[in-house]
Amino acid sequence: MELDKDLSARQEARTLARAAESAQRILGEMPQEKLDAIVEAVAKAFEKEAFSLAEMAVRETGFGNVEDKTTKNLFASRQVAQAVRGMKTVGLLRQEPGLWEYGVPVGVIAAIVPSTNPTSTVCYKAIIALKAGNAIVFSPHPKAICCTRQAVQIVAEAAERAGAPKGSVSCLTIPVLAGCQELMAAEPVRLILATGGPGMVKAAYSSGKPAIGVGAGNGPAYIHHSADVSRALARIIRSKTFDNGTVCASEQSIIVEKALEERVIAEGKRQGCYFMNPEEAGRLAKLLFRPNGTLNPEIVGKTAIFLAEKSGFSVPRETKVLIAREQEAGPARPYSMEKLCPVLAFFVMDNEEAVLEKCVEVLTFEGSGHTFAMHAEDEGVIRRFAAKIPVSRFLVNTPAALGGIGATTALFPALTLGCGAVGGSSSSNNISPLDLINLRRVAWDKEKSEEKPASMDTGLVEMLTEKILQRLEKQLPTEGNGIP
Repeated sequence: MELDKDLSARQEARTLARAAESAQRILGEMPQEKLDAIVEAVAKAFEKEAFSLAEMAVRETGFGNVEDKTTKNLFASRQVAQAVRGMKTVGLLRQEPGLWEYGVPVGVIAAIVPSTNPTSTVCYKAIIALKAGNAIVFSPHPKAICCTRQAVQIVAEAAERAGAPKGSVSCLTIPVLAGCQELMAAEPVRLILATGGPGMVKAAYSSGKPAIGVGAGNGPAYIHHSADVSRALARIIRSKTFDNGTVCASEQSIIVEKALEERVIAEGKRQGCYFMNPEEAGRLAKLLFRPNGTLNPEIVGKTAIFLAEKSGFSVPRETKVLIAREQEAGPARPYSMEKLCPVLAFFVMDNEEAVLEKCVEVLTFEGSGHTFAMHAEDEGVIRRFAAKIPVSRFLVNTPAALGGIGATTALFPALTLGCGAVGGSSSSNNISPLDLINLRRVAWDKEKSEEKPASMDTGLVEMLTEKILQRLEKQLPTEGNGIP
């Protein structure tokens, strides 16, 4: 029975990839204005269904909450659409003497959708793909098959009504690994856009196709002594509780110097943080990760209250975030890893230099190239850390979950965040339509394009000018004052 399902999934992947290839040939001939109209139609249709899709996603996956998932859906349909509005992606993009640059679609894109963002990712990836003249085939997570398929259907129908050919946007319907693997390997697929767990991202890069994938997020948040501690903690708590901690850019630890420890603990407690004792932290650690070291999917996107109760200890009803003491990073230290729920590690270091070293240690263990958050008013220390921290997104005085995706910062609004070479990713960008095109360059012969009078030596020019003036003085009649 499983074999039959795998065979059916593989056949479906090949069929959808071929249909997408035919559709893309038509999309690839469309002018920018037509692609823009398709994108606008997709964004408006998705925005209307933002709440219903959020409800469906929470009901199906059990991750996060409806309010924040609605916000993510609106982010994908409003902010992403706004960011690409007016952006040139196809045709002649740049022209200068001797060089023209044309934007060319990459072709058919295979898009992996995570269970943590199963609907907003669909809208975001469809917009950036269609904007660049590409067709896209989605591979949903088995835990989110229904809501992802519904999101894809809304996008596909809106795109087709606006003039996109059938097959421009499609989705696998049999949620098995064989189908996803077949899609990534399908001959018409030219690029894989992978958002998901480390295993899925690794599979994308191992497929033999060009891929843009993202690694694990494990960003520390450093509260410097120059920061407003109350505001810093409010931002961190807002970020860590947003959709119950399912955004990969959200903070995974707080790091402070010893001198700030008591203030941070007192203010944290006032704002709803619960600092666990060693026994409680040990119980929760056993729940967070499975014996093989992988994150337990049953804790993803759950509330702090749920996690405490599941671990066998009670916390005040107003508790928003659970915090555990930590001093080291590594596989035997579960709190030093990415935790997709409202749980944070708390590092206390002797001085600023020790903080910098610990941040690098944490990120080197997990999260290199992803995101780091800093709360400070001292620009000098911000510059110092920015030169040393191995991340692609260095966020200052903002909730990391929202700042990293570009909701509260000037970064491109995106739900796929590249980690650069240090993080095993092919890009360090917040992925945009410009990452989904190739550039065709028309280059002219330099001798022809740079034809111009040869330049003269400055001294020679001055000497010739003086000689000409002397001759003029001899040849022209003069007034009494000697001026011609």
